[in-house]
Amino acid sequence: MLPAVFYSAEEFARSAAGRNTVLTVGNFDGAHLGHQRILGRVAAHAREAGLAALAVTFDPHPLKVLRPAEAPALIFTSAQRMAALAEFGLDALLVLRFDREFAALSPEMFVRDILVAQLRAAAVVVGENFRFGHQQAGDVALLRARGAELGFAVESIPPVRVRGRIVSSSAIRQAVRDGNVHLAGRLLGRPYAVTGEIRSGTGQGRRLLVPTLNLTHEQELLPASGVYVTEVILEASGASGRYAAATNVGVRPTFNGSELTVESHLFDFSQELKTGRMEVRFWRRLRDERKFSGAAELKAQIARDLARARAFFRRLDSARRLGQPA
Repeated sequence: MLPAVFYSAEEFARSAAGRNTVLTVGNFDGAHLGHQRILGRVAAHAREAGLAALAVTFDPHPLKVLRPAEAPALIFTSAQRMAALAEFGLDALLVLRFDREFAALSPEMFVRDILVAQLRAAAVVVGENFRFGHQQAGDVALLRARGAELGFAVESIPPVRVRGRIVSSSAIRQAVRDGNVHLAGRLLGRPYAVTGEIRSGTGQGRRLLVPTLNLTHEQELLPASGVYVTEVILEASGASGRYAAATNVGVRPTFNGSELTVESHLFDFSQELKTGRMEVRFWRRLRDERKFSGAAELKAQIARDLARARAFFRRLDSARRLGQPA
């Protein structure tokens, strides 16, 4: 069952009918392995105690309000974040509008007036480095102290590490910017995905090289220019489904292009689509984008790229059959 979604603490308080909550608070950009551990614990604790499981998040990202020049390019679109948060067995999601008035709340006011008075927190689950309130003056120690006074428990979750590396949204962003989508996927627990609408291209690819579908991406964050092994999820009239693919992110320098494009060649797919939804999931980087002498040399390289991508999917299918990690 999908969680109920609320856009103010007052709205949630009116609807909750006095039910106490186990909750967590965060931006949850990427819903990565660290977030997943926290969200999973919220859901489990709530089930054990017979309480409501609640995730509280913010829109827009706080740095976009407080220090726009320092605001990160986000891993998720708003729709991706909400869809990801809905996967953890929560009863409700609360999306709080973040503005300067909200940012001015002291840690004590946030705890007393929101967590306790309106959200009826019986337990709060957060990461060890959780900060909150005006100028991030609140931390886990303060939260525990207020919890002891006001009657809610606090559980802090240590960072998740993958091969010695702490999982964080900033680490994932850097991996994506570097084109290291394999690492980004390991930290996310799923392939990095870019979403948007299919759009008509110039037709050069279909005429001179291989047919592609072009994506008008909604993402703030794109992988570094290059060629990638990908999976494409289509939601289009008569063509919905999942397809193995190879994707180029770049400006098509062989044809003196200047506009950044995301173009995917889908294996075993022949339809020419003009509209529809599309998601590109990035598995591996094959090579940099570079300028070739002409269409013939580029086409030969694309054939090698596609062969490597097909080989990757054969290995992936074999690993999945054996129950091994991708």
